[in-house]
Amino acid sequence: MIRSKQSAILLLEDGTIFRGQSCGATGTTTGEIAFNTAMTGYQEVFTDPSYYGQVLVMATSHIGNYGTHPMEVESKKCQVSGVIIKRFSDVASRIGDIGTLQDFLMRDQTVGICNIDTRALVRHIRQAGAMNCLISTETEDIDHLKAQLRQVPSMAGLELSSKVCCSSAYSYGSESNSYRVAVIDVGVKESILKCLAERDCHLRVFPMHTAAEEVLAWQPDGIIYSNGPGDPSVMTETIALFKKLIDSGIPGFGICLGHQLIGLSQGLETEKMFNGHRGINHPIKNLETGKCEITSQNHGFVISKASVANQDKIKVTHVHLNDQTIAGIRLLDKPVFSVQYHPEASAGPHDSRYLFDEFIQTMQLNEA
Repeated sequence: MIRSKQSAILLLEDGTIFRGQSCGATGTTTGEIAFNTAMTGYQEVFTDPSYYGQVLVMATSHIGNYGTHPMEVESKKCQVSGVIIKRFSDVASRIGDIGTLQDFLMRDQTVGICNIDTRALVRHIRQAGAMNCLISTETEDIDHLKAQLRQVPSMAGLELSSKVCCSSAYSYGSESNSYRVAVIDVGVKESILKCLAERDCHLRVFPMHTAAEEVLAWQPDGIIYSNGPGDPSVMTETIALFKKLIDSGIPGFGICLGHQLIGLSQGLETEKMFNGHRGINHPIKNLETGKCEITSQNHGFVISKASVANQDKIKVTHVHLNDQTIAGIRLLDKPVFSVQYHPEASAGPHDSRYLFDEFIQTMQLNEA
């Protein structure tokens, strides 16, 4: 489907306006604006459940040129609330079973705007900080759009995982695999499940509202605390679930939101960032090995450095080299560790996939 040349408007919470053309579906959409610096992997990014509730600016100029592929998804649909693009390609150029990004966005009714100065927009967001925004193809009545935007809740204090997690437990990977791994789904990416299944794991994916007793009754060898969207500090029931599971002594590995929730379950605090980390080029230092890695990231909250300072049972294992925020922790009295970034890295470099191997080794040591 060739997109229409319909006009579109982007309105930020601070009153800033950008005018462009519609891409994807037409209509009006709202959410917190965020920008991603990745040059590839737009389809994986758009289908990442961690982006639920966000309107995403792609900092790379050309988006859509290599089309979409049914195997390059992280969930069953687009999770972003909207997309903002400089140059939107109506043509998909790649060998194989591909479709256009326009058809992909239309299928899931994802509203977008293109042909705007995304460089100027990203610079503005970096200086002004995270805020809500609105994209509309329906009206250019600014007063009406401002009134509509004022009704959008802030991401701070917003629980969103229940919007994207599974509604009932399901299995993934061969039952004959060596390790039984429970996955607590607060917005898990498909690639995380694939990375574990490739490492001889039989997975049972549990919804976030599952009782700890049900998870433990399955007798897992290890537990994955998954990624997901929203403000972790308001997820009190999930924090309590994580604490019970960690107290069981079963080896655990937390990713992104799962990392934050593990921290909260151990008495740490989280805070909202002025601007989050989103892209596939973020530098991380592993403090245990001294090695650095380039990572895939998508988060707007972090564990507070001040809350870790006086902890004697929690070790900081990784830091973000751009701003020194906490990027990984290890519990010293339990076989549990976590990272703020995405080791499955889809899209992204695979520098950090060793963390899945470390999780396997932790389960092996626990069995010994």
